Amino acid sequence: MSQHTVLRNRLSQTVASLKPSGIRRFFDLAASMEGVISLGVGEPDFVTPWRVREACISSLERGYTAYTSNAGLLELRKEIHKYLEERFFVSYHPETEMLITVGASEAIDIALRAIIDPGDEVLVVEPCYVSYEPVIRLAGGEPVFLRTNAEQQFKLTPEELEAHISPRTKAIIFCYPNNPTGSTMTAEEWSKLLPVIEKHDLLVISDEIYAELTYGRMHDSIAALPGMKDRTILISGFSKAFAMTGWRLGYVCASPDLLAGMLKIHQYTMLCAPVMAQMAALEALRHGQADMERMVESYRQRRNFVVQGFQDIGLACHEPEGAFYAFPSIRSTGLEAAEFAERLLMEEKVAVVPGDVFGDCGKGHIRCSYATSLEQLQKALERMGRFVQKVSAK
Repeated sequence: MSQHTVLRNRLSQTVASLKPSGIRRFFDLAASMEGVISLGVGEPDFVTPWRVREACISSLERGYTAYTSNAGLLELRKEIHKYLEERFFVSYHPETEMLITVGASEAIDIALRAIIDPGDEVLVVEPCYVSYEPVIRLAGGEPVFLRTNAEQQFKLTPEELEAHISPRTKAIIFCYPNNPTGSTMTAEEWSKLLPVIEKHDLLVISDEIYAELTYGRMHDSIAALPGMKDRTILISGFSKAFAMTGWRLGYVCASPDLLAGMLKIHQYTMLCAPVMAQMAALEALRHGQADMERMVESYRQRRNFVVQGFQDIGLACHEPEGAFYAFPSIRSTGLEAAEFAERLLMEEKVAVVPGDVFGDCGKGHIRCSYATSLEQLQKALERMGRFVQKVSAK
């Protein structure tokens, strides 16, 4: 038996059973090729606004290089409290119901670890962010998947929710505006789910990292609905709205008891988020709204261009209401999503992500990020048009 086999056998069974990220495979392949147009990366193509970068530089020059409190700068938490109240009509107390995290990803992790006991079931609304399932399993829980579809604009229905609840169901996790579909949920649509959530006493983990990126109307948070604040763990951050992905700064809001549990995990594992990033986030919230709105308007224009472009080349695509992803159907080509994506990359040098990496109901779709320039989007659509015409003619 080789040393590698021996060491591999030392891994926990849970970790050993996790599948590698389906997105990463295509990123790595695309990175090894020249001339590739990538529609795969889930991050803004904008540089963090200068005023935000300057605030970070200034904080370093003034000597802000030490730990903050475990919960993060109180000044920042107060600013987030004000921001959430004014923009989304959600109010969490900055001292007892809010925690600054190392990205929204850490917030998702500690939220799940804080509430899951071995064998607890967590409902996962698909298509979804690829990390939900593995993080639930790492916390000792069992994911149970709820399907949405293009015919219903990838929105969760009370019937689908009710059908998957068991005595072991503890919570539900979802992301709206959605990655990968761009779908949103209105207050009226949320309200139809509330009787089911309350009937079964479910906790709700609401990943709202794309909340600012909506087109035509403001985001409706489920936490703002009557009776939902105390049972909702609201997660967000600065990565998408303020083009701060590399800064790794997020936050989580929850009732005091739930928040205290998450803070325990955070203080033993992360201690605190980087102080320089927190100082930059303060500037983003106080003076970065105009920068954010300019980015959102640019995404809106690109969304319109991309959706029309997909329809013109024969790929049906519902209109995303938020985020910066389109999720066109490729069923008309007769190809499975993975084959479509791999052949498109090899033959036309356009990188997209197969829809089924986001869940089984993503089969027959591809995820395309339009967080890139209009020039690049136009070239990508021309190449995709050639490819679709070629494979559809066979």
